[in-house]
Amino acid sequence: MERSVDNLKDIAHRIRQQTFETICNGGGGHIPASLSIVEILTALYYGGCLNVDPKNPSDPARDRFILSKGHACVSLYAALAMKGFFDPEELQRFGKCSSILGGHPDMCKVPGIEASTGALGHGLPFGIGVAMAAKLNRASYKVFVLLGDGECQEGSIWEAAMSAPQFKLDNLVVIVDYNKMQAMDFLDNIIPLEPFVDKWKAFNWTVTEADGHDMEKLIEIFNSTPKVTGKPTVIIAHTTKGKGVSFMENVPIWHFRMPNETEMKTAKMELGII
Repeated sequence: MERSVDNLKDIAHRIRQQTFETICNGGGGHIPASLSIVEILTALYYGGCLNVDPKNPSDPARDRFILSKGHACVSLYAALAMKGFFDPEELQRFGKCSSILGGHPDMCKVPGIEASTGALGHGLPFGIGVAMAAKLNRASYKVFVLLGDGECQEGSIWEAAMSAPQFKLDNLVVIVDYNKMQAMDFLDNIIPLEPFVDKWKAFNWTVTEADGHDMEKLIEIFNSTPKVTGKPTVIIAHTTKGKGVSFMENVPIWHFRMPNETEMKTAKMELGII
């Protein structure tokens, strides 16, 4: 089903609302990290970019999406629930012992989750293995890996980045949520990534930059990969951490923090929940 950009923006808005409410109801989570990737998830799951079927989540021909920054999983849960992978009522149980939805995604419990992630730096190596399996099996599916920029400070990411072109993994698409922040501070105050684009180019990747909140542009880029046969693709998505909640946007202390009652009311008003 082809959707208009306005319809996709509406879906993204609802995912952002649901993400905030789910984390607040559950009593904990990573709100800003989840809010920065909403448009990316919406474009993939609702913009016709990701070949998945909620009625057949184990279809061997499906595309694979791996959320390497697993702490941002609540926005993925919201996207999957709205898509029909599991009952949306399950979101109300997030954070409870009886729930399948944990603070990091579990591929053994949650339909639509392709990898149990959260130990940062592992999603890209995992994704390379999945992409290699597709090549060996002559399968046509794509593998999408969403990285946090903070985890790009880890050596395992660059070891993997060096490997993918060697194996000619043009079925691999990496998206970097480049919000310029990590858990404790801005990247530039800890370990700067720049020149970030040049690093990926030096590792022989096809590199594209985009506004990570521009739905139309994201869909255009996702649907045009691979641009070069035999080369993996990385999309540097410039995003705003905490997108949609003004007092959380680009403020490092909100990585772990939960809003108090007054802050929660303000955020809900800004998100159109109340």
